[in-house]
Amino acid sequence: MTDSTTRNVVGAAAGAALSAMLLAPTLSAAAQAYPERPVRIVVNVTAGGGVDTTARVVAQHLYSVFDQPFIVDNRTGAGGAIGIELVAKAAPDGHTLLICSSGIVTNAAYRQVNYDPIRDFQPVSNLTSTPYIIVVTPSLPVKSVKDLIALARMKPGTVSYATSGLGSITHLGASLLPTLSGTQMLSVPYKGVADAYPAVARGDVNWMIGAAISSLPLIQSGHLRALAVTSTQRSKALPDLPTVIESGLPGYEVVGWFGMFAPAGTPMALVAKLSAEAKRGLQRPEFARRAEAQATEILGSSPQELARVVKAEMAIWRKVVGTAGKKP
Repeated sequence: MTDSTTRNVVGAAAGAALSAMLLAPTLSAAAQAYPERPVRIVVNVTAGGGVDTTARVVAQHLYSVFDQPFIVDNRTGAGGAIGIELVAKAAPDGHTLLICSSGIVTNAAYRQVNYDPIRDFQPVSNLTSTPYIIVVTPSLPVKSVKDLIALARMKPGTVSYATSGLGSITHLGASLLPTLSGTQMLSVPYKGVADAYPAVARGDVNWMIGAAISSLPLIQSGHLRALAVTSTQRSKALPDLPTVIESGLPGYEVVGWFGMFAPAGTPMALVAKLSAEAKRGLQRPEFARRAEAQATEILGSSPQELARVVKAEMAIWRKVVGTAGKKP
């Protein structure tokens, strides 16, 4: 390397370092001045559900910290895509945020949407996670996931599972089981869990995965039989129920989560501040008690951890869609 080349390289490095030094106070000042006006938290589902409730708990805490209104804006439609796309196109200044379920990933893996969950968003925090429960009709002669897989191998294409919404976590999460076990099972789509649960209880369909909050009453009443939880660890709320992995299917994990996102390009100083405060807000005793009763784990993760989850799940669900196919 010549002397002139060395001088150019050193000069470029010094210039980059100087630019970073000059930029750091700007970002710090932006974080200190934030927010300059009311902040909109877009929720892509209707009011009253789990995502909406979580968003309102976080919004109330952020208001108490930043002394500016954090307004929950329910923007529904197109399977939740309308609200997601709105945030993807918003200015990356921290004044428009998104709180949504893991459907932001499953829907993008299943169908063509006008957003990319990796490219178009800056993850802020994975707020909560909830395992699902594999439930079967009581008349089905199986007592475990191992039995269910054995039955599917004995009668290929006849064992059926209900799904609530194509591209949803219950659809792709259930489809992961035949994918990993190498069996042929029939997917039967319903408009929602309100239709899917009765179908399984009646025996019209053999099994499905359901959230603890909605499936536990049906399990306790005897209308459904629980086989396993879909997380890698047993649920604290359901300690006697084995995981699918324990039941003989390595690699199976399906967890529903609620996450907070900002538009891509939002300064990390703001993201870090929002992430830390969202975690604090979720520790409210009344919310923690409700979460425990619903087998929900409060996370409040770092932005980096949520980014890892999104990337990993995109790869998994794209593989499931490619293997199982889109046609139910």
